[in-house]
Amino acid sequence: MTTTMAKRAPEQRSEGPTPEQIRRGRRTALLLFVIGFGPMVFATIMFYTGWLNPAGHTNNGQLVQPVVPVAGLHLQTSDGQALADRFGPERADAEWMMLVVASDCNDACDNLLYLSRQVNIALGKNADRMTRAAWLGAVPAALEDRWAGEYSSVDRLQVERGAAPAWPPGVQPEQEPRILLIDPFGNVMMHYGKEHSGKDMLKDLKHLMKLSQIG
Repeated sequence: MTTTMAKRAPEQRSEGPTPEQIRRGRRTALLLFVIGFGPMVFATIMFYTGWLNPAGHTNNGQLVQPVVPVAGLHLQTSDGQALADRFGPERADAEWMMLVVASDCNDACDNLLYLSRQVNIALGKNADRMTRAAWLGAVPAALEDRWAGEYSSVDRLQVERGAAPAWPPGVQPEQEPRILLIDPFGNVMMHYGKEHSGKDMLKDLKHLMKLSQIG
């Protein structure tokens, strides 16, 4: 009898987790999620509502309300990677993004490309928290010639085969170029145009990055 019980002991120890262990594991996972991503959610709420913001900050860009998931833009890189795959709470390397969109990259579009580059540089120590991309329809030869020298770090995007971008309200690339601001969670949250200055954008971005350390 003693020998039989001794042989059964390892089997008992190898049984699955108890209900209490499962509940404890879930609480731990929830706590880790809150610690990791709570600040980003909290910062977004503060930015949109001004809640607990003593400075009474007012954004300069045009807010997208509600935010639009970047997946709805149906954009991908030249090698076929979906733009949406770069963002999300599961991505430890997710970053902010300025995305220039224009059906015809005229002078106004060229100016926005330049503006996004200069704002990115002006972020200083936070510059590496921001990436840049562009979806451009027709691009003049002069800009193509300058691209490698001036915008080599900007990803050129294309529309996924068989899809059509669902642009946020107020964004109509066929009428005017815009800069879309995408947060690390993959939300298009704000956009800018020729009516905005680099100072306007920089003020918004510095404020957002100060509130949130995600991305």
